[in-house]
Amino acid sequence: MKMLNRAVFATLAASTLAFTAACGGGAGTGNSGSGETVIGVTLSTLSNTFFTTLRDAAQKAADGAKVKLVVQDAQNDAATQLSQVQNFVSQGVKAIIINPVDSDQATPAAKLAENAKIPVIAVDRTINNATVAASIASDNVQGGQLAADTLAKLVGSGDVLHLQGVLGTSASRDRGQGFTTNIKNAAGIKVAATQTAEFEKAKGMSVTTDLLQAQAGTKGVFAENDDMALGAVQALGDRAGKDVKVVGFDGTADAITAIESGKLSASVAQQPAELGKLAIEQAVKAAKGEKTEAKISVPVKVITKDNLAEFKK
Repeated sequence: MKMLNRAVFATLAASTLAFTAACGGGAGTGNSGSGETVIGVTLSTLSNTFFTTLRDAAQKAADGAKVKLVVQDAQNDAATQLSQVQNFVSQGVKAIIINPVDSDQATPAAKLAENAKIPVIAVDRTINNATVAASIASDNVQGGQLAADTLAKLVGSGDVLHLQGVLGTSASRDRGQGFTTNIKNAAGIKVAATQTAEFEKAKGMSVTTDLLQAQAGTKGVFAENDDMALGAVQALGDRAGKDVKVVGFDGTADAITAIESGKLSASVAQQPAELGKLAIEQAVKAAKGEKTEAKISVPVKVITKDNLAEFKK
């Protein structure tokens, strides 16, 4: 993940906020001539199928609401995301949807929009220390708890690995919190190693490969998203789903295929399409000056081979 040193980022953020204040906020061309409503969207990454699904659902909802959507990929870079929000403010969009690269480092971006009187919708991850019109996310703590319970049941007893996502995100924090709370109560289960793989498949594979060198007797793996889980499956080879049970998080199409093949044992399913749809609904309300829902929690559910048919399209 391309994250700035926090001191450097803070300096850049302060400069950006000062510049915007000096320029008098968000008057611009984002809703020019045609009179159409424009909503800006900055997603942490579009290299993850979860977020492309979210984007596609948001676009469908925007089309239905007859608003224009401008989507940007922050490429897991907090400075890039801040710049994208600054551009949205300059363009005078009516609302901004932010899926934060980092829950702390997204604060200046949200304040930038707030100073310009442009409502912000946080989606999938929260934004710390900022005022937002709505925050929409899965119940990640519950999801982590479900993952722990599922892995404990699959493994029975033995050592397990915990692959964390991007450490500054609320999604990783909450999933990890839920997992840690419940796995501690699982008799005979020990978390032998915990390490970040930053929500990336390639890193999930390399980190798991490295951890297995020291933890050859590992019986299970929990990864905080499906991309990392599928990377772990690759690292495990023939052991995946047999000697070592792997549980992911998201319920992506690739994860469902892996569950069907027996390589992935389970995934805690989010609803990225629902997150995208709800984000647009709240953004449209905010753009019109209507009341929004401050917090929307979208339920999660564990996918295994036993209930796979419910999730196959």
